[in-house]
Formats: sequence, C-alpha cells, structure tokens
Amino acid sequence: MNLRQIEVFRAIMVTGSVSDAARLLHVSAPAVSRVLSHAESQLDFLLFERIKGRLYPTEEARRLYHEIELVYRGVQRIDRLTHELAERRHGMLSIVSSPSIGHILVPLAIARFHAKYPGVRVHFHCLQYQLLKERLLSRQSQVGVSILPVDHPGLTTVPIARGRLLCICPREHPLAGQASVAPRDLRPWPLITYPPDTPFGARIEQLFVQANVPLKIAIEVGSPQNACSLVGAGAGVALVDEFSLQAWPAADFVVVPVRDAPPIVADLVYLRTEPLSPAAASFVKAFNSVLAERGLEPPVVA
Repeated sequence: MNLRQIEVFRAIMVTGSVSDAARLLHVSAPAVSRVLSHAESQLDFLLFERIKGRLYPTEEARRLYHEIELVYRGVQRIDRLTHELAERRHGMLSIVSSPSIGHILVPLAIARFHAKYPGVRVHFHCLQYQLLKERLLSRQSQVGVSILPVDHPGLTTVPIARGRLLCICPREHPLAGQASVAPRDLRPWPLITYPPDTPFGARIEQLFVQANVPLKIAIEVGSPQNACSLVGAGAGVALVDEFSLQAWPAADFVVVPVRDAPPIVADLVYLRTEPLSPAAASFVKAFNSVLAERGLEPPVVA
C-alpha cells in the first residue's frame, strides 16, 4: 500500500463510511472508492465487506489498522517535535530541576526572566534525578538544575550554587538552643528522614556511617519539603538542604547548622554537544542573581 491508500483506508476505518472519509480528506466519494478498490486489488484480499450499502472491516483490515495506528502515532510525535523545535528557534525555553531547588528558587528566576522576555514561552518541570537526566539527553529540555551529581558523558555540568545541610527542629526542642549539631548530637532523637535508596537519603545515611553513629528513623518521607511540613507541625527533627529551606522563610521551626557535613552543590546541566541558547543563557543570568540575593554562595572552583 502506498501512502495515499493508507490515508484513505485509515479515514474509512475512523469514520465508518466512504462519504464521511471523503469529507475528512476533502475529496469526492468516488475518488475514495477508486483508491480503496485499487488497494484491495493490489493486496489481493478485501479490506471491507459490503453489506446493504455499508462497509464492515474484515479481520485483515482490523489487523492492518492496528499497525497503521502505531505508525500514525509516530508521525504525530514527529509533528509535535517539529513544532517544539520551531518554537524553540522562535522563543521557547524548557527547564527541568531537582524538586528542592525547583520549589522556590527556579520559579523566582523564571519570573525574573519572564518579566524581561515576555515573548519567550517557558516549560518548567520539577523531576526526580533519573527523569531529569533523561529529559536533557532526549532534548526534551534545554537546561537543568540538579542538587545531585549528574554523571553522563553526554552532559555538561557546571557548579552554580553551594548550600549547606541543616538540622531543623521545633522551637521548644532541646537542640533548638545549640549553635550547631553533629550526628552524635542527634543520636537521642529519631529523625524524620528519607528512604536510603534515594540519593538524599543515602547522603544522610553516609554522614552517620562516617561518624559511627546509628541512624534512628522516626518517620520516612519522600522529600525535604515533606520533612519541613512535619517539623513545622511539631513531629520531630529532620535534616534538610539549604535550597529547600528557601521556601520556608517564616516557618515555625528552628534551623541549626550541621558541623562537618559536606556542602550540597547545585549544578547547571545541559547537553555537551549543544551550547546554551541565548534564552537559556539569559535564564542562567537571572538564576544567578536570585541565588546571590538569597545569600547562596557560588561553589569554590579548584
């Protein structure tokens, strides 16, 4: 079957009749009938049974239609991609970020960017680590911001901000009066923490392992934002990253630095084979200004 025959066959399957297929394709009904008849002649089997002036698809037609729909979905994906690429050339910016830094800091930068470039359409998604990496590699997003190391030969990472690991606790908690804490100070207090098979959970578990202090878990949550909500409600003590705390300026808990904890570095991530577009570079400039205003230091480059 050639492309025209496939198009006519699909139109008949979708609409259920030659006349409706003709209207869908903006051609005459006899033209559709001729194409269908020629296709059946070439295939040497019927695609439709003609019963009392109506067409009923044969078993062969139903199987063929299933395969053709798979092809059409592929064509639609290509069509969406070409529109996206055209938008990108004429003003579109797609950003992905880790949830912690994407909860407030990236939106602040997007708002600042949008105020300066209102004609640029922005797509923004907060994604977990693996999905963030996949969207960048598949060119679905142009720039990412991650608080976890992104190690892939196809991606460039540039440190953009440095944050601290912090302890948060209710105001009346015994830890609230300390200038700083270490894992041994947390030993009496079961923590609100994260699954050990997640990158942030593994980071905290490693901190306790290195200090030779057992990690006691009171509540396990999915993100530092969940932990902040629980601590604010008086549920206990948690360790969170400094980026997440930017969304809690008036929270009802106390923030205490964690001694000797490695810094949490946020990286700018983009495809190694493609430099940042002018729009992406302008967003990064806006993001840097937000970080500076929030007192988040740039990483020290060795």
